[in-house]
Amino acid sequence: MHQLPLLSYAYDALEPYIDARTMELHHQKHHQTYVDKLNTALEKHPELFEKPLEELLKNLEAVPPDIRTSIRNHGGGHYNHSLFWRTMGPDKGGDPGGPLAEAVNQNFGDFAKFKELFSQTAANIFGSGWAWLAADSAGKLQIISTFNQDNPLTQGLKPLLGLDVWEHGYYLKYQNRRPEYIAAWWNVINWEAVEKNG
Repeated sequence: MHQLPLLSYAYDALEPYIDARTMELHHQKHHQTYVDKLNTALEKHPELFEKPLEELLKNLEAVPPDIRTSIRNHGGGHYNHSLFWRTMGPDKGGDPGGPLAEAVNQNFGDFAKFKELFSQTAANIFGSGWAWLAADSAGKLQIISTFNQDNPLTQGLKPLLGLDVWEHGYYLKYQNRRPEYIAAWWNVINWEAVEKNG
C-alpha cells in the first residue's frame, strides 16, 4: 500500500513564504486523498502494488484500462506531491550550486534567465497544473508545464523540480495572486534535493 510521506520539516517551517495552514491542508487532506484513491484503484489489480509508482506512470499504456485514469490522476498526484515536499525546506532558496548550476547555465544562459522562464511558465498555466524543470535521457534540461497531475515521466523526461500551481497550494495566503506565490516559492527551494533527483 502506498502511504503519505512524512515531511522532514514542520508545517510552519516555510513561513512566511508558504503558510502553515496551507501546508497542513495540502499535505494531510489533498495529498492523503491522492494516496487513498491510488490504493483503492490498485486493489482491483493488487499485483501492481509490487511495481514502483514511477514505473506505472512512465508506462501508463501498460496499466489496465479500468484503472489507467485513476493511476494517472491519483498516482500522479501522489508522485508529484512527494517530489514537491522533498524539494522544499526552511532556510533554503538562493541559487543552485555545483553541477546543477553548471547545467542551468549551459541550458538557459544563467540562473536569472532560468528563474524568469520558469516563473513565466508557472504563471501562464491555465487552470490547474505544474511547472517543471526536467531532464531528458541525455541530461539536457527543459522547462515544461503539465495540466492536472500529469508529470514529465509520461513524456520520457526525469522530473527534477516541480511547482504546484493548483489553487489549493496557495489560495489561503495569496488568493488569486499566483505570481506572488511563485516569487515567494523560490525562497524555499532545496537545491541539494533537486540535484539528487537528477
